[in-house]
Amino acid sequence: MDVVRAASLIVTTLLLGLVSGFFYTYSISVMVSLRGTDDRTFVDVMQKINRDVQNPRFFMTFIGSLLFGILTVILYIGQPFAVFLPVLLALVFYVGCFGVTVTRNVPMNVRLDKYGPPDRIADLAAVRKEFEEPWVRLNGIRAWFATLGFGAAIWALIAHFSA
Repeated sequence: MDVVRAASLIVTTLLLGLVSGFFYTYSISVMVSLRGTDDRTFVDVMQKINRDVQNPRFFMTFIGSLLFGILTVILYIGQPFAVFLPVLLALVFYVGCFGVTVTRNVPMNVRLDKYGPPDRIADLAAVRKEFEEPWVRLNGIRAWFATLGFGAAIWALIAHFSA
């Protein structure tokens, strides 16, 4: 059973690292680059990214982090508190990331897409203003949640293999 627990924790840690890196990359490169573009380019690129990110690899990582996190917590129930605590924290932090994404960022993405193609939007500046600042702020929040979850998972790995 210890091998199964360790394997689940390792997979959870890897998935959390991928999600954390994904949102961090948006914060330090994608959104920074888009900040310097005109309104049409910003809206067009964000609409395309929001559609293209909906793919099996992303969903496997994003949802897999949650599912493996839950599995890992279940597998560590009854283990020493020094190991269980960081496992639980990893899941709690990731639930924060997942929650912000599902309840805030995704609805904003859907709303942006409903405006239609940029050449049909009468006031691109207004659409961008409505979307950009709140989305960037929320992305930063979910990036922090994911990073804290990843850090807690690393802590759990250290605790597991030190026990």
